[in-house]
Order: sequence, then C-alpha cells, then structure tokens
Amino acid sequence: MNEEENILEVNSIYKKHKGFELQQVSFSLKRGYIMGFIGPNGAGKSTTIRCIMGLTHPDSGHVKLFNTDADAQDNMKSLKQRIGFVYDQNVFFEDLTVERNKQLISMFYDRWDDKAFYDYITKFGVPLSTPVKSLSKGTAMKFALAIALSHHAELIIMDEPTSGLDPIFRKELLDVLLEVIQDDQKAIFFSTHNISDLEHVADYITFIHDGKIQFSKETEAILDDYVIIRGPKNLKELVEEHRPLAIKLTSLGFEAFMEREQLERLDMNPEFKVERPALEDIMYYVVKSQNG
Repeated sequence: MNEEENILEVNSIYKKHKGFELQQVSFSLKRGYIMGFIGPNGAGKSTTIRCIMGLTHPDSGHVKLFNTDADAQDNMKSLKQRIGFVYDQNVFFEDLTVERNKQLISMFYDRWDDKAFYDYITKFGVPLSTPVKSLSKGTAMKFALAIALSHHAELIIMDEPTSGLDPIFRKELLDVLLEVIQDDQKAIFFSTHNISDLEHVADYITFIHDGKIQFSKETEAILDDYVIIRGPKNLKELVEEHRPLAIKLTSLGFEAFMEREQLERLDMNPEFKVERPALEDIMYYVVKSQNG
C-alpha cells in the first residue's frame, strides 16, 4: 500500500497484558475502505483497538493515524477529533437525556455538525428526551453511531457494534456504513463477532488469534484461498495424504478444510464436492488447526 494513502497503520505492536501478549501486530488501512477485524474471544482485538485509540500504550512498535505518529499524547488529542469511536459499552452520561449528552459531547469537537446529528437521530428513531440509561441496547448503539458520524470523522472505529442487536438493525447499520464509505476520504475499522456481516461490507479482513495476526488481506482473496471438500469415508485417506488444515468425519462421510493450492495437487474424484467456505468457516478451521 502507498504509505500516503494509509489512514491507519499498526506497526509491530507488542503488548504484554495480564498473561496475554500482542505479538508484533501489523496491518494498515487505506482511505475509502472498510476493514473487518475478527478473532475469537481473548484473541487481542480489544487490546489492539485500545492501542490504536491511545487508551493503552504498546511496549514496543507504534501506531500511525492520518500519517501522524499517534504515540505522542499531544498528537493523539488532535487526532481524536478526526476519529469516530463506537464502543460496545455505554460511555455516555447515563442519567442525562440523549439531547443533554449531545450538548455536552459536541463541545469537544471542533467540526461538530448539529444538522448531521439530528438527521441521524431522526433516521435511527432515537428519542432525544429519554435518559441514556433507559435506551435499549440497539437504540443506545444508534445514538453512539449518530455521535460518531456527526463531527465529520475521517476514520470510524467500531468495537463490536452489532453485539446483541437484532438482525434488522444489523442490516440497517451495514447500510449506513456503506453510505459513509461512499466518501473515499473516509475509512471504517470494524471489529465484530458477527462475521457473516463482514462478507457483505468489508473490503479487507484482518484476523487475529492468540495475539498474532493470521492474515490481513482483501476479503475476496481470503475466500478464494481456501476450500471445503466433502466426500465418502472411503476417500478420506486420499485427502489426508495432501495434509488438509483440518478434517473431520460427518454422518455422510468426511469434511476437509484446505488451501486451494493443496486442492490443485489432489487427484479429483467425481464423488468429491468442493465448496467455497464462508468467512466464519475459515476462522473456525484456522483456529481449530492451530489448537490441534
């Protein structure tokens, strides 16, 4: 990637934290794209995001935002003006209404846009006169998203924004993100457990497991890199000879997960069925193959 196009760069981040280590985590995101950030619970997603946001400091390595070193505290303060952050927990004044929260929060942003805020609030159906603590999880998330989108942020960072939300609002949220990214000067970094959501919107996927980046590349390329092959039990050994990443018996025969280049060396049998895996399958099998 051209360095000048990168809106976010994470360079060899190492962080030891409560019996867990982020190990030389590196990836970058260009303007105009959505990156999905995936991995099992405890893989290091939240710690990585905390490093990006300056909420914790890496032991080594560094983060650049908008081609500026984010490690310096003075830089981070001004850089946060350009970031919209949607967190999976409530970070607002719970006893105050949505309107009063907006009044207080807007004071911190130089480019706050009241019209944009009220447009999103109307679109999302968020009641202005309701205390934040009385909002449902979905409505609270809509409010957080409205705040993030109302100060002309160039980088939207979302930590599990769809967790616990119903499928209808999850679809609405994805539509909003696709609208936002029509502005090719913006970018979205989206951590989620709802991996199926990402196949529809993410241009890139970064996958972290046990504190290490497994891959960070275009979504379509990842989906093309692997195959699932199914067949009768009597052909299982033939496939095993080609060292699939994972293989298991099923009620109908076997199911193997392998890299596409492994498949190309396999003598194909008419009884084999080859499928393109979903992103969720890839994450499951990669984790399973590493955990033994």
